[in-house]
Amino acid sequence: MSKLSQYPDIFDELKEQVRNAGLLNRVPVRGSIEMIAILGSIIIALVTAALWNPIILGLFLTLLFTRSVFVSHDILHTQYFKNKSLSKKLSYPFSALILSNSSSWWDYKHNVNHHTYCNIVEKDADIRALDGAFTPNKGNKPFIKKYKHIIFWGAMFFMFPAFIAQSYKFVITRKLWGEFSLMLLHWPLIWGTLIYQIGAADTLIVALTLNFVLSPWLAFGFITNHLGCETFNEEEAKDFSWMELQMRGSRSLKGGFLVHWFYGGLNTQIEHHLFPKAPRFNLLKVQKMTKEFARKYNIPYFETTPIMAYIQINNALKEY
Repeated sequence: MSKLSQYPDIFDELKEQVRNAGLLNRVPVRGSIEMIAILGSIIIALVTAALWNPIILGLFLTLLFTRSVFVSHDILHTQYFKNKSLSKKLSYPFSALILSNSSSWWDYKHNVNHHTYCNIVEKDADIRALDGAFTPNKGNKPFIKKYKHIIFWGAMFFMFPAFIAQSYKFVITRKLWGEFSLMLLHWPLIWGTLIYQIGAADTLIVALTLNFVLSPWLAFGFITNHLGCETFNEEEAKDFSWMELQMRGSRSLKGGFLVHWFYGGLNTQIEHHLFPKAPRFNLLKVQKMTKEFARKYNIPYFETTPIMAYIQINNALKEY
């Protein structure tokens, strides 16, 4: 593993450029419009559910749920509102009522641990999936070795219920009963309304459509970010600056605006880790500046196409 040259103030230079371009400014109006649009669309879909084909309704709700995941993620990073307390007060009910997901769990897992210890094996649980298959500390479980591809790629279709299960475990373990109550309200508000409007059979079709489109959409977006990238143990990580760790352990994707929309800004993963508070709407501009900065100082910048990212992940999986 080669080391980059050390520049004491190198990140400050890039951050100053990004800040001076106004790309770190919060977007409360645009963010509020996006939140209101999602809530309004969900209400319209529920009220008019009887007019929809259940599969089409499931696909429409998938779109809204996916955007809700991205919006909840962005709010918790204070991309919309600078005030952390306000951001939490908005994100918690937004995520709980729409998704039955715990923002406190996501904040702890993602913001506190993952962003702080990106790709550090002992600290970042995100890269220890499948018995450490994407780290140097690979396990040696015969069952996983035999069925690793089925387990890993098959799990992509159950990502959303896995998130929900982890959310409930977290809030119950931490005794976060207020958030737990909000999460429970999701079921009568969304699914109770659908059963009332279109009956149990069509609601089941909606639910199955939503899960088997939403789960891989989210999963195939999340796995491109760090799996198959460089990993470090705690001792190795001490030899790198914070900026170097974020850039070496993250992967950005080519593709422009359409890819940016589909992945909810997570395609600009290097930029998101360098500037987690930068609004998703600005990240393509931040990416351009970051790539120019990397070229200026001869810093490796890990970018590939979505297809190549999945190939790289699959190749890393083969090494287990």
